[in-house]
Amino acid sequence: MMQILKLAPILGVVTILGACMETPQPLTQRNSQLTQGNVQMNLIVGQTTKAQVLEHFGAPNITTRDGTGREVWTYQRAAQISQASGKSGYWTIILAGQNSRSSGFESSASMITLIIKFDENDMVNDFRSRTSKF
Repeated sequence: MMQILKLAPILGVVTILGACMETPQPLTQRNSQLTQGNVQMNLIVGQTTKAQVLEHFGAPNITTRDGTGREVWTYQRAAQISQASGKSGYWTIILAGQNSRSSGFESSASMITLIIKFDENDMVNDFRSRTSKF
């Protein structure tokens, strides 16, 4: 019984330290950071490295080389946005009445494509992004 009591403080410290450890961010959450705003804030031609691109946007969908041999990374992310709404109201006019009810469902999709070219020093040499909504 005394041995268990001696181990209690050690177990408490281990539990507290385990709770303080930072858990890695899931890949799907990192990849969801691909927005026009994040592209403009995080990509600087001649300054941003491949490692920084991976940190901000995760792994690319496609890696290729252009005609001059420079590495090209392509990212594509799609998002489906759905929204439901409802509205109910009642109004009367002298000796007449009407009840109006409506509900709706709206759905749209968007796609962002980002193409990044790197120079021979693995720095961003050029990038282009496009967002499409449909």
